[in-house]
Amino acid sequence: MFEVYAFATPNSIKVLIALEELGLPYRLHGVNVRQGEQKAPEFLALNANAKVPVLIDPAAADGRLVLTESAAILVYLAETSGRLMPPHGEGRARMFEQLFFHASGLGPAFGQAGFFQRQAAEPQPLAIARFSAEANRTLGVLDGVLAERRYVAGDAFTVADIAHFGWLWRREFAGVSFENTPHVARWYDAMATRPAVQRAIERVNAPVPQA
Repeated sequence: MFEVYAFATPNSIKVLIALEELGLPYRLHGVNVRQGEQKAPEFLALNANAKVPVLIDPAAADGRLVLTESAAILVYLAETSGRLMPPHGEGRARMFEQLFFHASGLGPAFGQAGFFQRQAAEPQPLAIARFSAEANRTLGVLDGVLAERRYVAGDAFTVADIAHFGWLWRREFAGVSFENTPHVARWYDAMATRPAVQRAIERVNAPVPQA
């Protein structure tokens, strides 16, 4: 059984969705980042970067594996299960293209926009304007992609869809809406109705996550 250390964050929800989609058993350990639990010594022993999520695979091929970074976890789960990732060709390339676009573009832009709007010690109008514009710009790029594709990498649902869903699920934090991105809105609504997505959200939002 997998062990998952997570909280109701954009990056954490990705791992739970993947596990639910794949039907893999896991035990969820809540790490309340609002209370600083990610900085506790026992958690830092799992991830020195003090961030959720963390996945532990006690039955990994080379022995117990502790893995951090949500994108790396998604790829690991897809590769070990043989699902949610095209095995070859353009579909696989597009999946990685979108996964890296999320990790290097959309995700950081949303995160910075939210930080400067909601958590900065003092108002910083230039930073807010810059990162809000970047969050909306990258969302527009994704809308263009989804104008031509059912899912972000093509006709197949992949871990790249799961990656994008994480920050779009928490888009209010970044002050972003789907008002000008109808193709993203269509895709998001379809994602939100998937039973595995609903189970993951329900589980990560539980006051005391249960095994």
